[in-house]
Amino acid sequence: MYWLAVVLISIVDTLITDNLVDNLGVPLEITAVVFAVLLTGTFTAWYRSERTLSIHTIVTSRREALYWAAILFTFALGTAAGDLLAEGLALGYWGSIVIFAGLIAVIAAASTWSWLSPILAFWFAYILTRPLGASLGDYLSQAPDDGGLGLGKVFTSALFLATILGLVAYLSVTKRDVSDRDSGALLR
Repeated sequence: MYWLAVVLISIVDTLITDNLVDNLGVPLEITAVVFAVLLTGTFTAWYRSERTLSIHTIVTSRREALYWAAILFTFALGTAAGDLLAEGLALGYWGSIVIFAGLIAVIAAASTWSWLSPILAFWFAYILTRPLGASLGDYLSQAPDDGGLGLGKVFTSALFLATILGLVAYLSVTKRDVSDRDSGALLR
């Protein structure tokens, strides 16, 4: 149920962002800033009320509501940020992929070398996975004339779904994502 909810939220957020930009004429810059402010407000409210942002301590209805609000705004921001870099700033899909993947690598290194708390590292990386995925999806699905590979939306969606299902199955079997410790030094 969790992963179904995540996939559905990602679809809804893409539609919300695309409708704001394409149908209502809201610029990508404004859309990205508004969702960034809403996400920051969600994290602020979550931390002020719960004294943690750890996903390992979501044990109350309030924490779960704040978590899902963060996911909602993360995905909407990610769609806007991915489109802003790729299309608005004309970096192209491949350029956006490199930037977002590079930022995730920097976050992983900072967390590995204890320069960044694991909780902050998780959320920064999580926020960046959405524009990375959106840029990758656009790169794979869009026509070559538009800077993509032209694999189409159906094939790209099926590829992403198969990848998600494969990773979820792998983690369910191996339990490699289960930690014995609460990883929250800074935001415990």
